[in-house]
Amino acid sequence: MTDNIKTKPGKSKHWFYRAVVLAVLDFVFMALSFFGALLIRYDLKFTKIEEQYIKQALIIVPICAVLIIILMGIFKMYNSIWRFVSFSEFERIVKAWVCFTIIVFVAELIDEMVTHVRRLPISVWLMAIIFGFVTTTALRFSFRFLNYIRKDSSVTKDCSHIMIIGAGACGKDVIHEIVMSRHVNAKVCCAIDDNPVKIGREIDGIPIVGSRVDIPNAVEDYGIDEIIFAIPDAKGADRKEILDICSSTGCKVRIIPGIYQMIDGSVTVNSIRNVEIIDLLGRDPVKANVERIREYITDKTVMVTGGGGSIGSELCRQIAMAKPKLLIIFDIYENNAFWIERELRSKYGDSLNMIALIGSVRNTNRVNSVLDKYRPDIIFHAAAHKHVPLMEGSPNEAIKNNVGGTYKMAQAAVKYGVKRFVLISTDKAVNPTNIMGASKRICEMVIQMMDRKAQALYDSGEIKVRTTFSAVRFGNVLGSNGSVLKIFEKQIANGGPVTVTDKNIIRYFMTIPEAVVLVMESGAYAKGGEIFVLNMGEPVKIDDVARKMIKLSGLTPDVDIKVVYTGLRPGEKLYEERLMDEEGLRETDENKDISIAQPIPMDDDEFLKQLDELDRAAKSESDEIKQIVAKVVKTYKPSMEANK
Repeated sequence: MTDNIKTKPGKSKHWFYRAVVLAVLDFVFMALSFFGALLIRYDLKFTKIEEQYIKQALIIVPICAVLIIILMGIFKMYNSIWRFVSFSEFERIVKAWVCFTIIVFVAELIDEMVTHVRRLPISVWLMAIIFGFVTTTALRFSFRFLNYIRKDSSVTKDCSHIMIIGAGACGKDVIHEIVMSRHVNAKVCCAIDDNPVKIGREIDGIPIVGSRVDIPNAVEDYGIDEIIFAIPDAKGADRKEILDICSSTGCKVRIIPGIYQMIDGSVTVNSIRNVEIIDLLGRDPVKANVERIREYITDKTVMVTGGGGSIGSELCRQIAMAKPKLLIIFDIYENNAFWIERELRSKYGDSLNMIALIGSVRNTNRVNSVLDKYRPDIIFHAAAHKHVPLMEGSPNEAIKNNVGGTYKMAQAAVKYGVKRFVLISTDKAVNPTNIMGASKRICEMVIQMMDRKAQALYDSGEIKVRTTFSAVRFGNVLGSNGSVLKIFEKQIANGGPVTVTDKNIIRYFMTIPEAVVLVMESGAYAKGGEIFVLNMGEPVKIDDVARKMIKLSGLTPDVDIKVVYTGLRPGEKLYEERLMDEEGLRETDENKDISIAQPIPMDDDEFLKQLDELDRAAKSESDEIKQIVAKVVKTYKPSMEANK
């Protein structure tokens, strides 16, 4: 606050001048209130007022005026922005005047007992206090009234007609913000709420015209152009159902973020955002055991490989909140590492012990050097090539980076006493139809083999710290680089077309923070060799998502924005699976959103030979790499069609 005043002295002076003007007006209204009360007491005839009362008033009025100004200052009545005046300010005015009344009547009573001199009549005091309260209150609320008149006159005939969904505290704040903002050429016409008690009533003069089923009729009756969804705490299923109804109206739909905090005071127009895919999933955000996460991360040295990527950077953000002893951001892309380091430095300053290191998980010497120097307690291994079509064209790179990088990191983890190693995997590893998914399945196998090896070395006394390995498998994340959400948003903004690979393609979705917090929690539950599978709700049809996003932008699919089907890309399949037929699935006791896939038996010695063969083939840029991978991952069929 102090910094703002220093950097913007003009703004500070403007506030001071306003406060002085208000204080002067309070003084004037206080004086007028007392003399007005005297005039009324004597039938509006000044000559009938007793001289002693006039003399007393000349002494008492300045004292009372100064007292009410002091009380107004104590209750911060000169700090508010009066064009946004609300019940909060009214409550403080009442408190100031109650204190004033108590003080003056106690002072008057003591004065009469001591001096035995008769002061102003009680009726004059009562009227003066009532007049003073009314005038000082009216003065402040007049700012809002004048602003409302000015705003109303500035709204043009072609302004947007808005419907608010939700007549609660958030909806009220949205209405207030739109009504009072001079920069919004819009008019709130009606509100919708499912509470039958509210229907037929008004909120800030705006009629509440029905429940969710009445949305289409209300849109037609009031000529609505835009709908604002103002129920930030709505359940996922309710949110989806209401937004589905809104999408059928042809109106543009925007939404108040679910993170909305009433403590903050009010909603601003800037906090209203466009509808996103997470709003259409029909499920509530997943919950995590934050305390369990902090227990094993706080005061630990934590390393994140691929720390600048979509998942890696979010891991770094959430690890930073848990106050680690040291956070190591490890990434081969310097730009990615630079931006996440800068973000965290800006937020935490010197309170976060952090270092960003550049290097590749494929470089054995670099990996060993970093682990030897910093001795991390926990490694989250997020470094990987993830784009399916690109890896189909460069399969050897998928093996070198994903498989080779994971194996080298895992070996170094055992060698340098890492306590926990968590691999970020994908549902594309299940019955893979592409080399990226197949490479991640091999990574899962590496993790399970290395866990058994770590246990054997620990039991034999060859290592003093037993590394616990685990993997976490989840689907598509919203907002990641190259995610369907970002692609659709850009395509809609550019006027289309919106491209969908296949009309029947379905996918599981999670937000990045949801996925990451469950990844971290899974790491806390790991006992060794588990593949944790995250609950991602029901899968959604990508075609439905694309069409709803177009509708919620106020446009019509195939009319305003074309939807074009481009065909499945190389290695892509119509649907993703959470686990293979051979894997059983059991829920963890701690969190129903995290399950464990039972490990599939494998011959570790044979697998080591296969890893060696894969490494030689990848380094020699073999054209047979996919066939070699198929011998390792029995469910991977490189020759099969993507949609089989």
